[in-house]
Amino acid sequence: MVSFDNTETAFQAKNGGDLNRSYWLFKLIGNPGLVKMGASLAPVALSLGMGGLIKRTIFRQFVGGENINDCSNAINELGKYGIGGILDYSVEGKESEADFDHCRDETIATFEMARQNKNIPFCVFKVTGLSRFGLLEKVTARAVLTKEESQEWERVRARVAAICDTAVANKQPVFIDAEESWIQQAIDDLANENIWRCNKDFAIVYNTFQLYRHDRYDYLNWSIEEARKRGVHLGAKLVRGAYMEKERERAAQLGYTSPIQPDKVATDRDYDRAVELCVNHLEMTAFCAGTHNEKSSALLAQRMNEKGIPHADTRIYFSQLYGMSDHISYNLAADGYKVSKYVPYGPVKEVLPYLIRRAMENTSVKGQTGRELGLIIKEKKRRAR
Repeated sequence: MVSFDNTETAFQAKNGGDLNRSYWLFKLIGNPGLVKMGASLAPVALSLGMGGLIKRTIFRQFVGGENINDCSNAINELGKYGIGGILDYSVEGKESEADFDHCRDETIATFEMARQNKNIPFCVFKVTGLSRFGLLEKVTARAVLTKEESQEWERVRARVAAICDTAVANKQPVFIDAEESWIQQAIDDLANENIWRCNKDFAIVYNTFQLYRHDRYDYLNWSIEEARKRGVHLGAKLVRGAYMEKERERAAQLGYTSPIQPDKVATDRDYDRAVELCVNHLEMTAFCAGTHNEKSSALLAQRMNEKGIPHADTRIYFSQLYGMSDHISYNLAADGYKVSKYVPYGPVKEVLPYLIRRAMENTSVKGQTGRELGLIIKEKKRRAR
């Protein structure tokens, strides 16, 4: 059984300065009041020319660089320890056609870097980087589109298809990230049409399944069966989810049943069931277990061992976010499993929403910050001996 307690392995890539910076950062993030205040003040700090402070602290912890070339050092450093890097262009909230085309081109550029660097196992994109949010809402609601909106939607489909065609041409798998439930059906539609079109020989396009939604296990099961009927392979990225508070608030405000599981126990149950489902259909499924949960990671490793699946089987990847849960990533990689880290990049101002989410996530997920901090303290004590 793989162990996640070895801090020497977990932090082997960090020197003393890196470890101290992480220590103070997670200590600050552990204070909900400070995080809330920081989230409010960060945009003001940027406007006052304090971007350097953000860049030296939280940006450096969770982001690979300001542009695609800046990420080379982070990608290559991870590669030294058998961990792949997933380039994630994390600019959000754009609304113009020019911005959407730029995001398409930036995503396609990540394939070129992946072609040159064996340490990049996947590329990734968010559909909200390629489409207006309001249009995705309308498509998800199955509302009638105007002529102009229909043309706009066709441009979105073309952007997604261009990225997926690049994935096929480069034999480079690509993740389509999941987003809010009220735009997710449009994203699923785009993912499915490209999975059915591109995944004839192996999984190249992956849809993302958020198991904190109570309907996603059934949807994953349907996706596997539909792929089987069509004679294609399903690519699946399994995550718990990132929009829980927003989802519950919107459901309460608008008076509909929340799509979120009733509690963490239900989420954990469905996540682990999803892992089991994919392992049991590995003949036509490839999947990435995106999780910071030790129990779920250990379960997958155990199932692979029980079924005699080689640790290095490329149909199964473990994945965590850059700057988080190194005790999982590095210990799994040291045991020969296929592991990747999401490496977001973008200008400090543009990735600020991503950074705020990371800080909020570490604060709100029970035990997350304490666990990170405890492991860092353990390693600091080990090095001091």
